Amino acid sequence: MKVQSADVERRSDSRRSAILAAAARLFAARGIDGTSMREIGDEIGINAGALYHHFRSKDAIVNELVTAYLSDLLANYRAMNLELLEPRARLKAIVDVSLTTGAARPNATKIYQSEFANLRDLRDYERARSLADSVQQVWLEAIEAGKDAGVLRRDVPSKVFHRFIRDAVWLTVYWHQPEDPYTLGDLSEDCISVFLDGMAADR
Repeated sequence: MKVQSADVERRSDSRRSAILAAAARLFAARGIDGTSMREIGDEIGINAGALYHHFRSKDAIVNELVTAYLSDLLANYRAMNLELLEPRARLKAIVDVSLTTGAARPNATKIYQSEFANLRDLRDYERARSLADSVQQVWLEAIEAGKDAGVLRRDVPSKVFHRFIRDAVWLTVYWHQPEDPYTLGDLSEDCISVFLDGMAADR
């Protein structure tokens, strides 16, 4: 009986993963409002009613996608021991993690970037909201450390600089391709160089 129960659980987990992957593709391409449960079911060859055995609503799917993405992102930041790095290396590590996590979860990144502002204040998104605030704090603490060390200007508000560099990094999921000879490493180096050193040519 235990073996049968484990098999059922594995099949259920596999089906949930397929639903999440299909939903992420559709939400990223069409938006949440532009995607129905029926279309998600059609994407993986099951009827919409069967989806409700795994998720109580479309919103529950969105919530799990966003929460899992933010959980991974925050865990990946924390694994870098960022507070031990000097300011420039600290920001570079955050950019590296953001790019690699985005490349691993491009659809979830797009959903978060385009949809979360309209979702974060909803009651069911308390966990996602807390994670998003913690992710933001990772960036802000690194920026403040850069200001304290004299590496970053103090006249630009930290939250403004954060929005500029964060959006520049996360929006790369719309145009950077895995097979691009311009690698994520190249992208990270250039991002830090442009934001910290500027684009103007030396005179």
